[in-house]
Amino acid sequence: MAEISPAGLEQLIAEEGDVLRAYRDVAGVWTIGVGLTAASGVVVPKAGMTLTKAESRKLLVRALASGYEPAVAKVMPGAPAHAFDGAVSFHFNTGAIERASWVKAWRSGDKGAARSGLAAWNKAGGRVIAGLTRRRAREADLILDGRRTVPGQAFGGLRRGDEGEAVRALQDDLVRAGLWGGPVDGVFGASTEKAVRAFQASHPNLTVDGIVGPATLAQIARVLAARKGLAATAAGGTLATGGAVAVQVEGSIPDPSLLPNGIVLAVVFVAIAALNLVAWRYRDEIRSLIRLRRS
Repeated sequence: MAEISPAGLEQLIAEEGDVLRAYRDVAGVWTIGVGLTAASGVVVPKAGMTLTKAESRKLLVRALASGYEPAVAKVMPGAPAHAFDGAVSFHFNTGAIERASWVKAWRSGDKGAARSGLAAWNKAGGRVIAGLTRRRAREADLILDGRRTVPGQAFGGLRRGDEGEAVRALQDDLVRAGLWGGPVDGVFGASTEKAVRAFQASHPNLTVDGIVGPATLAQIARVLAARKGLAATAAGGTLATGGAVAVQVEGSIPDPSLLPNGIVLAVVFVAIAALNLVAWRYRDEIRSLIRLRRS
């Protein structure tokens, strides 16, 4: 059976990020490694669980073999290793290899149409995301030309010294969550790092290192979601109960432990296993909406 190459695996990890300590994503689902939840079928993350880099890679390999690699092999039979690697990266991020129009163009040898088709998969939440645009370009180079380009800044997290819109978005979230007083200037300086460290210290499942990776981003998003839920309740509104992505991103199931002043919302968690499966199904969209704020 076709499988991703060692180089392809490392590039996928660089694109996605690798968290070696279990954390709860924005939906409250325990997650570890390269975005793996219990619904992945290869690991059951829980509080306090840690992995080594080697263990994380083994789990990712198992998850890819359970569905992603076979799906790519089915629609791209005989693909050379570089094309297979790029397609697995695309599929892991989007889950769309079986319906993406660029695949048909690739099979017919139309590189131009395949490249433009790949480029079209650059939106999250209805808007173009710069990080996705760059990722699709890297995947196109790999699939079509065999040119491998590992992200210049793998998703190792935002940290002191970084500058730009990603930092500005982080600072804005910290301010909106009541975790920091600003300024929102797009410069990750001493005061931003201090606020991040204080936030991490208040959540025992986070590593206090001042680096804003997937786990810290998810926790900040959940704080924002809980505050939004409280505001809606105080105003006499009801929490959103739309589609699965809206439920998880908009925070219709707030975490009681995040509520200020000891206020606790009574939340009935029905069909926990089903929620877990939904969280896994839509993890790519969720991660895009959170992670790619750094683009």
